[in-house]
Amino acid sequence: MTLSISRMDLDGNCSPIALVTKILKLEPNLKIPIPIEELAYKLDINSIQELTTAGYEGGLVTDEARSSGDILIKKGMYHQRRRFTIGHELAHFLISYHKPSAPNGFLCDKTAMNNWDLKEQIKARKMEAQANQFASLILIPPPQLRKILNRDRFTYLDRMFEIHEFFDVSKEAAARSFVEYNPECVSILICKDGKLLRKYSKRDFPWIKLNKGQAIPDISALYTHPVTTDKTSSLQETMAKEWIDVKFGSRTPKMYEQVVHQNYGYSMIMLKTIAFADMDYDPEENLTSKQRLAKRAQNR
Repeated sequence: MTLSISRMDLDGNCSPIALVTKILKLEPNLKIPIPIEELAYKLDINSIQELTTAGYEGGLVTDEARSSGDILIKKGMYHQRRRFTIGHELAHFLISYHKPSAPNGFLCDKTAMNNWDLKEQIKARKMEAQANQFASLILIPPPQLRKILNRDRFTYLDRMFEIHEFFDVSKEAAARSFVEYNPECVSILICKDGKLLRKYSKRDFPWIKLNKGQAIPDISALYTHPVTTDKTSSLQETMAKEWIDVKFGSRTPKMYEQVVHQNYGYSMIMLKTIAFADMDYDPEENLTSKQRLAKRAQNR
């Protein structure tokens, strides 16, 4: 499919959301996975080259008028991370009020690529968060994402893997979108060797009391689920008070946990809280007896 969009079509659209909305409107048949390199070339990016400067993930070389640009990507970066970084640098090029951090453009390190705080008051950090937001939205368009997340009544980690494969994004990028657009109250914890690395929570999810580097609670299925890569555990009830702070006299919400192990000691944990009005929740309600038995046997 040949794209017909041009940068002039995006005139007046400055925010990440406005830009992505306009792009999707102008290219309604944009195929999935999004052809991010082809899109970048249509929007006045001249080339996508290797970046050899140590310590940086990506960069953008452009002139003051931004008549065109060249995207730089860290040498050896794996495919899905490369796609995200192209989206990130394209955002710096398209968002007119993003000011270069270097004399001839932008240089983005790993800290910048992991900045998602859109409320950040420091201008440089806010620019990086907006570039990440654009990359996430363009690679995982919300209309197609919602079709996946709303397919079932209950949320399972399997959907996160489907997002990862369908949109051709990293598992962590898939996890962030899985949380943000999920109709249920969920949180994803990224772990390494049983310790917390990062966490992504729905806005209304209770505050998780674990900090980076702390061990995952002993009651977690992380320690009992067989270490088989990319095989998810069953969704099981867990002790909410081990994960979240519960104020004295407050009712403790019901919480469910699902775990998946990955390579090199990494793992993901999904936590899900249930509103008090839904305390009769059954994670296997929509399964037949045969399906329930098969699922339980699979996770032994």
